[in-house]
Amino acid sequence: MSGVRKEADLFLFGLMVLLCALWGSQGVVIKLAAQDVAAMMQVALRSGIAALLVACVLLWRRDCQGWIGSTWRPGVLAGTLFCLEFLFIAQGLQYTTASHMSVLLYTAPIFSALGLHLMLVSERLRWLQWVGVCVCFIGILVAFAWGIEFSDLKGRVLFGDALGLLAGIAFGGTTVVVRGSRLSEAPVPLTLFYQLGTATVLLLIYALVSGQVKPLVWSYLSVGSVLYQGVLVSFFSYLAWFWLLRRYLASNIGVFAFMTPMYGVLFGVLILDEPLTANFIVGALLVLLGIMLVSNHALISRHLLRVRG
Repeated sequence: MSGVRKEADLFLFGLMVLLCALWGSQGVVIKLAAQDVAAMMQVALRSGIAALLVACVLLWRRDCQGWIGSTWRPGVLAGTLFCLEFLFIAQGLQYTTASHMSVLLYTAPIFSALGLHLMLVSERLRWLQWVGVCVCFIGILVAFAWGIEFSDLKGRVLFGDALGLLAGIAFGGTTVVVRGSRLSEAPVPLTLFYQLGTATVLLLIYALVSGQVKPLVWSYLSVGSVLYQGVLVSFFSYLAWFWLLRRYLASNIGVFAFMTPMYGVLFGVLILDEPLTANFIVGALLVLLGIMLVSNHALISRHLLRVRG
């Protein structure tokens, strides 16, 4: 669990750009298909599809049995937090926009960085990284200031935004559990299976109890949405995410996720015809600046020392 993690590099940046594009599309895809498949059922079905794919990987590898005894407890905890994340997302999208949900969900790196800062010496944030996290957060607030109106404060949007923030807390908590337990060194497919399997069961139960299981409308949109989310988002992207967590410092990885809300807005503009404003452009630049400060803090610090010397 104390294995050495690498600093950010070009490979990490490239893969995180792809993953953030996939994650940024989630809210838009769920909203598009909500008329044919309830949002809660979408997140339950996608988790089930991905869990089956990960189970196939586990059967093929056959190297995870020795880890179950020491990882099932944190695995179930991580799975429960993973379930809560998508429960809040599915519920919140009924009240707020995909753009709002995207930005609030990806406050997660702040919560994971704070949790890991307290738990692990290797994940302690330096002062320049703290500045970067703050700049990223300010950038997100600037980028989305256009979407908040005083009329929202007493309406449905505020409630949906609160659910989005809770989703971000749950997301950040999942990262803390993975990095702070035996799951950190367990085979990546096993870690992911705990989360997807637990989420599938709990989300299906919630959907049944809450009456959100409406007849499915079989269309290209509904089938495509569930398959896209299940195969590309829940299987490929999460498998890649946990693989990265084992090789790079989580504080460096997490800050890249601030790019995801930017993709969420861009997809919203292209698909949902949402407006693109100067606020968003300024906010995006601040987010990129914050990412640079966090991921390149060692290089920047050395340069500052040379300048002072």
